[in-house]
Amino acid sequence: MNKVILMGRLTRDPIVRYSQGESSVAVARYTLAVDRRFKRANDNQDADFISCVSFGKTAEFVEKYFRQGMKMAAVGRIQTGSYTNNEGQKIYTTDVVVEEVEFAESKASNPGSGNNDYQGDFAPEPSSAIGDGFMNIPDGIDEELPFN
Repeated sequence: MNKVILMGRLTRDPIVRYSQGESSVAVARYTLAVDRRFKRANDNQDADFISCVSFGKTAEFVEKYFRQGMKMAAVGRIQTGSYTNNEGQKIYTTDVVVEEVEFAESKASNPGSGNNDYQGDFAPEPSSAIGDGFMNIPDGIDEELPFN
């Protein structure tokens, strides 16, 4: 079984490109800084930086909703590969192919949000008339939501 579960912060905004061909597919590349649980003596590194890649709808979701510094939970699998660079050297790669992503913290606790107040495409205001703690979602927004 090849299954990976990670929780970490994005080191930068995801980079998204589209594959070439008849039916292009979104490909998102990003790195997660994952805190180590234990620190060894004489080891200055507190986190591991894990290369991740997502495809299709998952890649588009990551591009739209995640930014540098945001905490992400990711589920996927490890994939190894190799290629020959311009100097003729064989380069070996290890990536986590992320198939599922989730927000791992609220926007208010995200240190990466700073003052840019990224709100996505909409930011409904809580209704003061409804005292149950739920907010009204505007009509016609169903196709914008990543779930149904």
